[in-house]
Amino acid sequence: MALIYISLGSNVERTRHVKCGLKALANTFNLPFNALTLSSLFESEAVGFSGNAFYNMVIGINTQCNVQQVADKLRRIEINYGRSAKAKKFSPRTLDLDLLLYDDLVIDSPAQLPRDEISKNAFVLWPLSEVAPKLIHPTLQQDYQTLWRNYDQTSQQLKIVAKCW
Repeated sequence: MALIYISLGSNVERTRHVKCGLKALANTFNLPFNALTLSSLFESEAVGFSGNAFYNMVIGINTQCNVQQVADKLRRIEINYGRSAKAKKFSPRTLDLDLLLYDDLVIDSPAQLPRDEISKNAFVLWPLSEVAPKLIHPTLQQDYQTLWRNYDQTSQQLKIVAKCW
């Protein structure tokens, strides 16, 4: 059984897509909804392009799927909720699901693990520090609570918003 962490983001019909994304994750991984470990829901400005603000959060899941299976499942969920297979990296998203961590695995394919943006984006690091505060980053060798505490929290403005699920 592997412990994985997934970043969920949306800036198109945000409330609808967050709800749908969470439900799809539970269904896809054959889990009851309450088996998902959920961070707070955050609102942040778009990073890398001009666009509507995003809702972002991190979800923890225990799974028996391997990394390739997880990556395939996440991609299928995104496409089922309107994400174009040819979408540009910095563009609006109905649903964006990124595998952040798969246990303490360090790989580049089929996904970069740990995902590089963990230490670069507040909208990933803050919610990850909520759901896995004492977990050690496999390459930085610091726990996520410490990484968040040492992060320049003025660089990206986030605010916690009410749960929509």
